[in-house]
Formats: sequence, C-alpha cells, structure tokens
Amino acid sequence: MGERTRLGLGVLGAALVLGGLGDILLRATPWGINFLIWVTALVGLTVLLAKWRRVGTRGEGKWLVFVALVFAAGVVLRDSPVVVFLDLLGVLISLSLAVWLGRSGSLRRAGISDYVLGGVFTGALTSAGPIPVSVVDIEWREAVRGRWKGQALAVSRGVLLAAPLLLLFGTLLVAADAIFERLIIEVFGFDLAEVFSHLFLIIFFAWITAGLLWAGLMARVPENFAIPRPRVLSLGIVEVGIVLTLLDLLFLTFVVIQVRYLFGGAGRVAATAGLTYAEYARRGFFELVTVTALALPLLLIAHWLLRIETRAHERLFKALAGIMVVLLFVVVASALQRMYLYQQEFGLTELRLYATIFMVWISVVLLWFVLTVLRSRRDRFAFGALLAGFAAIAGAGPLVGPVLAAQLGYLPGTI
Repeated sequence: MGERTRLGLGVLGAALVLGGLGDILLRATPWGINFLIWVTALVGLTVLLAKWRRVGTRGEGKWLVFVALVFAAGVVLRDSPVVVFLDLLGVLISLSLAVWLGRSGSLRRAGISDYVLGGVFTGALTSAGPIPVSVVDIEWREAVRGRWKGQALAVSRGVLLAAPLLLLFGTLLVAADAIFERLIIEVFGFDLAEVFSHLFLIIFFAWITAGLLWAGLMARVPENFAIPRPRVLSLGIVEVGIVLTLLDLLFLTFVVIQVRYLFGGAGRVAATAGLTYAEYARRGFFELVTVTALALPLLLIAHWLLRIETRAHERLFKALAGIMVVLLFVVVASALQRMYLYQQEFGLTELRLYATIFMVWISVVLLWFVLTVLRSRRDRFAFGALLAGFAAIAGAGPLVGPVLAAQLGYLPGTI
C-alpha cells in the first residue's frame, strides 16, 4: 500500500473520529470547554498523522496551531459574545494560516495579499471535504484486497449513496404522518428525526475536518500568493505625489484650523454653546476612526502602485507618506481624547472599550508601517499587523471582564 493511500486513509479515519466528537461535544451551545476539547483533539490528531507518515512540517505556519489552542481557551474563559466571536475568528485565522504555511513557506515574509488569498484558497480546499482525498489520493484497489474487493466496493458505494436518501425521505414521511412515526419508533426503537440530526452533525464536522486535514497534510498548496503588479496599473510619482500631497494638505488644514476643537477638552465643551459631551465625542469619534481606517490601506495601495524610477521618487513618496502618518497620529490622538472625555462623563461600556482597543491597534499598525514599508521592508508588514491583531483579541478578554462586572454592579464604583 502506497504512502499517500495510507495517509489518506488516516485522514478519513481521523475525520470520522472528529465528526463523532463534534456531534458529542459541539451539539450543546454556547460553546465553552467542549470547543477547547474538540480543537485540542483536532490539533492532536493532525500532529499524530504528521509524525506517523513523516509529513514534512518545515513551514513557519505550523506554530499557529498553538495560537489556535490559546484562542480556543479564550472561548472557555470569556462570557462576552463579542470576545467569544473574536476568539473564534482567531482560531479560524490561525488554523487557516497553519494549513497553508505549515509544510513550507515563510509566515514572516508573506504579504497582505498572501494572507487574504491564502485564507480563501485554504477555505476552498477545506470545503471540498473528503472528496479529493477519496478520489485522487487513495488507491482503493490497494486499500481493499481479496476476492470480494469489487463487490465490497460496490456495496459500500451503494450504502453511502442510499443512506442520506433514506434519512431525508424517511424524516419527511415521519413528519407527515403520526402513525408512521409511531411505527418507526416501535420497530426500530429510535426517533428518525433525532438520528438524522446526529448524523448531520457527524457528517458536517467530519466533512470540514477531512478537508482541513487533507489541505494541511496532503494537498499541493502554493507557498505564496503574491500578486505581481501589472505594468498597466502602475502609477508614476507625479500621480501618486499629487494624491498624497492633496490629502496631506486636507489633513493638515483640519488639524491646524480645529486644533482647539480637537484638543480643547472639557473647557472647550463648556465654552461652546449647545455642545454637550455626547455631541462632542459622538460627532467626531467614529468619523475620525473611519478616516484612519481608510487612510492606511490607501497608503499601502499607493506604495504598491508606485513605479519607482529613481531614488528621488522613492524619497519623495516616503516624505509624503510620513507626513500623512504623522497627521494620522494626530487624528488618532484626537479620537482617543474624545473617547476619554466621554468615558469620564458617562463611564466605560463594552462598545466604547472595543472602539478604544481598535484605535490602539490602528496606532500600532501605523507605527509598524513606518518601520517596515517606509524603510523598504514591506514584506514584514503583514506579519506584524497580524501579531498586533492577535494581541488585541487576546487583550480584549481580560479588559472586558471588569467592564461588564461594573455595569452589572458586581464591582463598586465606576471605571
């Protein structure tokens, strides 16, 4: 029996085990320790399969399986639905990158397009479930030996084809007639609808884990998805320079003219007729957050499109982009100051905490942009932004707990 056939059979076997565990553990919601156990089983079986069949794991993405376990533990420890969702997102991203870059490739040098397209590609492979490994990788003539192997394969295929049809039509008929339902329960001793729900969950979790294991251990995945810039889309320093210069002037005008409004604080609020704390914070905060969130991708796209012909062009771009980053830091400071005043007056809520964490993350990413892209190290930008995002998700949980406790009255005073 060939190596790929053995590994393919191991993948299918592990998928069936994880499908059964998924039905047992993940049927109950909301998820907690059950999700951590299932993810641990997934990671453990993947490691065992890789060691059993000596699958090469030289890629840097393999370490992200441990990050996935950390975020899975966060699902156990956190009660906030938003934080739980972020932890689940962290598990999904970690496993996706581990599948893509677990056997080969550099996680630290992958670009933003690599991360996005790699995740999409991994998701597409995973959605195929057990089909690729069953059709392409496993040599069934080797796996099933003996005189009756032809008949055994035919019977197996017939049963697999008939089982979902029997369950589907049987469930509909049971739901249509109470006497038929009673007959099925008396004859077979089980509720067909309940059996169908169990089988559905088993098949669902087995399907996705089979695809995930196949993509991570057997599929031929490209090491990078870097998008080369088509020459027709490139822009010269004149076009890019005009765009950045005009935006720099716009931001500078906003900062200079409204500096008192931006940083006037409580005194400015009191001195302005009809301006309340709520209006002061709400009117500007989310607009400033949007400006910052849009400006950073704009700088990355401009850098990608720029056709650098001389060193002077590169220096000019760095100067204009650096000015914009400095002005964006002022905008971020203004947004954080508005939120601080609002919290001082009305207290800290979960939503306000998330907005503050997002602004801190944007600030870190802006600083990382200066240290990487503007120093001709663009290939390191995406990894740092990813780590900062992981840190923001991990840090949100411990910060949200006291806020929720204070809102519910479990802690004295206000935050």
